Amino acid sequence: MNKRFATHDTFVIEKTYNAPPERAFAAWADPAAKAKWFPKADEFDFRVGGREYNQGGPKGGPVFTFDACYQEIVPDQRIVYSYTMDLDETRISVSVTTVEFKHAEAGTQLIYTEQGVFLDGHDTAAQREHGTKIMLDKLGEYLQKESTVEKNR
Repeated sequence: MNKRFATHDTFVIEKTYNAPPERAFAAWADPAAKAKWFPKADEFDFRVGGREYNQGGPKGGPVFTFDACYQEIVPDQRIVYSYTMDLDETRISVSVTTVEFKHAEAGTQLIYTEQGVFLDGHDTAAQREHGTKIMLDKLGEYLQKESTVEKNR
């Protein structure tokens, strides 16, 4: 019998993007935009009570399933969602995430806070934080490209 345990942890990541909060928020709210920096959703219903769902992973490797429910949306200011993460058929975590968009001199200060329970040693807050930083860097690259396109119009 495997030992079962839950590890609770919170991490916060702050990023500044050279785009106004409205554009940074839209990158989360629009499925086509989000698919450019986050795994493309199999289902995307961006409203309170709506679901975002995707499955994927490396070729021949494990399948990760992200299943989120939007709890609160304040346009251009805040998104709160809860989500589960599964590795194949194993639930590895359950989290509540808040993404805040604040005006900053350079554009947007994004504050990403995740409160999670990581299950049975299959995942850790440090691993999730590392992956989230990579994801938020991709968001920054996307916003920079969009800003360049916008300036060239």
